[in-house]
Amino acid sequence: MLVYLFEYLNELNFPGAGLFGYISFRAGFALITSLIVSMIFGKSIIRVLQKQQIGESIRDLGLKGQMEKAGTPTMGGIIILSSILIPTLLFAKLDNIYVITMILATVWLGVIGFIDDYIKVFKKNKKGLAGKFKVVGQVGVGIIVGSILYFHPDVKVHQEVEAGYKLLPNEKLVTEMHTQDEEGGESVWVETDAMTTTIPFVKNNEFNYNWLIGDWSKKYGWLLFIPIVIFIVIAVSNGANMTDGLDGLATGTSAIIGIALAVLAYVSSHARFADYLDVMYIPMAEELVIFIAAFVGACIGFLWYNSYPAQVFMGDTGSLHSAESSLYLQFPFEKNCSFRSSVGYSSLKIYRLCFRSAGSKLPRDDLAKAAGFS
Repeated sequence: MLVYLFEYLNELNFPGAGLFGYISFRAGFALITSLIVSMIFGKSIIRVLQKQQIGESIRDLGLKGQMEKAGTPTMGGIIILSSILIPTLLFAKLDNIYVITMILATVWLGVIGFIDDYIKVFKKNKKGLAGKFKVVGQVGVGIIVGSILYFHPDVKVHQEVEAGYKLLPNEKLVTEMHTQDEEGGESVWVETDAMTTTIPFVKNNEFNYNWLIGDWSKKYGWLLFIPIVIFIVIAVSNGANMTDGLDGLATGTSAIIGIALAVLAYVSSHARFADYLDVMYIPMAEELVIFIAAFVGACIGFLWYNSYPAQVFMGDTGSLHSAESSLYLQFPFEKNCSFRSSVGYSSLKIYRLCFRSAGSKLPRDDLAKAAGFS
């Protein structure tokens, strides 16, 4: 919200107001603000959780050392959630479709996680929210995010094509926005809403979801794209949920993923950097840097209390929306290899935990419960 105030002050030639026009300046303030919110108010929230005896409820799955965490305050995800939303609302442009999508997904999954923690803590039900309801919530937000990215008119990318390229419907030339080919302009740039993914580690090799089903008019490509989004959401979203409980692991890995995505968001939304690094230019995606900075700051601030020995766990209130935030941040930038890398890492976390649990000779029902699916 502050960006609109300072845009108005800049029109009045107010000294220093123009700084808010720089992404790096607003991202820095978002990072600092999220750290302040998480570290200053985090201690007060932990005291409230301790006073209300909102402790971690441990199911005995036969894993070594797991019972030592019993009684540690949970629902600390409230700290992360507030540390993300407050800086984002203050420093990001709230009419940006990517920011709106991230706020919606964060709040949606935060509410589902809160309900799960509430049932576990206050209703004394160790199972929490039934797995089928969690999956329904994840499918719902997956449909919404996939639909926004596929159908919304503001979701565009710039692609470099040959000079004789025939424009498709809803495409236009935007060559003037990009650096020119030194060899004499053998290529041009077009703005398109096609859902295209760059195959990792292979130059100029792009995969188009519409091409796969022969739908260049983009009428039926959503039948493929949205289910893929839903599948990835369900497959990856339990990564942080399963790692929460080991001191600092969930927040630490989420912060690392966030830093990588911040770099990717910045270069993908900068025309010259995108040209130089040979990645697609994504207009308006620079505002995601603000959200990511708040996300990273929230994770680092929460890590102060979550590192060994943990004073608080994020619970499902934090783990669900942290996993979803790091996941949904990748969909706008799925045009390059880091999407597959970070999704692959999150998937490896799930598989590693499943194999460790399987090595403990857990019954199939208990393994499903540990993974959050029942």
